[in-house]
Amino acid sequence: MSQVVAPSPVLHTPGAVAGVPDTPDAAVAWHYGDPFGEQKAAVERVAVVDRSHRFVATITGAERLSWLHTITSQHVATLPDGRSAESLDLDLNGRILHHFVLTDLDGTVWLDTEADRGAELLAFLQKMVFWADAKPEAAPEHAVLSLLGPRVDTLLDTLGLTELPETYAAHGLPGGGFLRAMPDGSFDLVIPRAGLSDWWSKLTNAGAAPAGMWAYEALRVAALRPRIGIDTDERTIPHEARWIGGTEEYGAVHLNKGCYRGQETVARVHNLGKPPRNLVLLHLDGSADERPVTGDDVTAGGRTVGRLGTVVDHYELGPIALALVKRSVPANTELVVGTMAAAIDPDSVPADDTVQAGRAAVDRLRGR
Repeated sequence: MSQVVAPSPVLHTPGAVAGVPDTPDAAVAWHYGDPFGEQKAAVERVAVVDRSHRFVATITGAERLSWLHTITSQHVATLPDGRSAESLDLDLNGRILHHFVLTDLDGTVWLDTEADRGAELLAFLQKMVFWADAKPEAAPEHAVLSLLGPRVDTLLDTLGLTELPETYAAHGLPGGGFLRAMPDGSFDLVIPRAGLSDWWSKLTNAGAAPAGMWAYEALRVAALRPRIGIDTDERTIPHEARWIGGTEEYGAVHLNKGCYRGQETVARVHNLGKPPRNLVLLHLDGSADERPVTGDDVTAGGRTVGRLGTVVDHYELGPIALALVKRSVPANTELVVGTMAAAIDPDSVPADDTVQAGRAAVDRLRGR
């Protein structure tokens, strides 16, 4: 189930170049005429990105958190007011169906996810309510902007705040909406859609550089942060996508809770096994004539060893991509995607030398 997203009003900004048609980001600006300069501003100063194509929903009702806790991967039953988290919806085999960010504020859970997956996620949530005092509803009248960079604090007066929220906290904004801090150092504004253009003008007039989704995606890929449906496929489990959060709230899966669909796979891989694939960063040979695309095979010696995710040009690293690659593939393996040579960034390969608690217990029972 997909959703047609109307073009953002911010696309009227001078210099705005829309995303490629029929792609997930077609409704917002891909860049504003200086894509590498926009990335640099987002790393060194402060930039604002229009992500108003995100699907936004709300959940109200006294049991909204305890109910959501029972059907998704994150521990949210006791989530304090003004706190956020990331969570997953898994199938019975532990494969990822949906990834979303949620914030509980003033008696309402605010939830946002990818536009092409939002309607399906909402339908699942509504189907699972039964007798709980929880009411999931679409909130198309709200939209998302993101602030990137080390100088977001220079916008405090414009935001109407005295301090920035800490990671996964949220502060209400004057006039409605809230500002949420994410673990990668970025900040999301969830605001009334009617005020989207006004917020864009206020933030850019206050010094935030307009940056398109190209900048957002380049920095996301460099930071090894996956995007559902692009860097994941129908077989992806949370361990492969780096969405395991240990026993802390960070990540999208809390390991000290159960009673959600797919939890058996999460526990088994964590305690006894290893994920079949790893999400890694690839450096691509930019001299090739034909550019690979999301979903292309990653091959080694003519044998398929992985799947290509997001492909993007980074202002410092050049052409890079995320890929799910078999765990058994060494980091120094010569890879090919399409007609382009590729190399795994060795720093992106997860450490594979730890022994899980469950495996250690089995080995002790066997006298090893």
